[in-house]
Amino acid sequence: MPFTTLIDVDSLRALAGPAVLLDCRFDLSYPEAGRRAYAEGHIPGARYADLNRDLSSPATPASGRHPLPAPEALAAYFTAAGIGGQTQVIAYDDANGSFAARAWWLLRWLGHDAVAVLDGGFKAWVAAGAPVEFGEPPPARGGAKEPFTVRLRPETVLTAHDVLRALDDPRRLLVDARAAERFAGTVEPLDPIAGHVPGAVNHPFTANLREDGHFLPADELRRRWLDRLRGTEPSETILMCGSGVTACHDLLAMASAGLPGGKLYAGSWSEWIRDPVRPVARG
Repeated sequence: MPFTTLIDVDSLRALAGPAVLLDCRFDLSYPEAGRRAYAEGHIPGARYADLNRDLSSPATPASGRHPLPAPEALAAYFTAAGIGGQTQVIAYDDANGSFAARAWWLLRWLGHDAVAVLDGGFKAWVAAGAPVEFGEPPPARGGAKEPFTVRLRPETVLTAHDVLRALDDPRRLLVDARAAERFAGTVEPLDPIAGHVPGAVNHPFTANLREDGHFLPADELRRRWLDRLRGTEPSETILMCGSGVTACHDLLAMASAGLPGGKLYAGSWSEWIRDPVRPVARG
């Protein structure tokens, strides 16, 4: 059985059969820091997945900070990384899964379910005394034997227009994964306008985690998310954040809790505020 949500270090070390690892370490303030950290040590065989260059397309005046890549470009990257139709993929970072979850969601968006996030990330790998590799893997390790097959799931992504319509639908729930102070609008380190979409509720992605940075047990995640959803069907839930990255962490937590089906507002807050007609709330 493939791993489709989370995998722990012991299970990764014992994994039977080939797998492709994606190192998703990144720093929003210092975009080159992730690749530098990768070169200084990574899980053997892992390929680096850059949030800006590989897991996003360039931002435009109308988009958020991390627009979704074109499916064809993303498929070409995954093929070059060695991912074929049946490949088990493991994504990891050093930020509690907040960037690795983006890779997890993108693969699922393209129809590839055999992808999991390493619980505890690179820190847990090193703490377990597992081996570390330096520099770039040899070119011979890259490239899938068969091209990555795109089976796009367009229904998993919503636009700003979809969100506007959903605000008037009592069956829908909009959940914002940003920190509470950003949601309230009291602090905004990244975007020019502070606040949140009116009617949204806040579930910071950090609420999915234990103090040590590992994900909470599935039963605790389920309890917390059922409390947050308050009767809303997971499939009627819309997840957003600042730019469509940490919202994927909430979607991963929901899937791990047995509550799959949530939708991603990929443009998120940084796109929402591009149009002054769209309403903004604070507090």
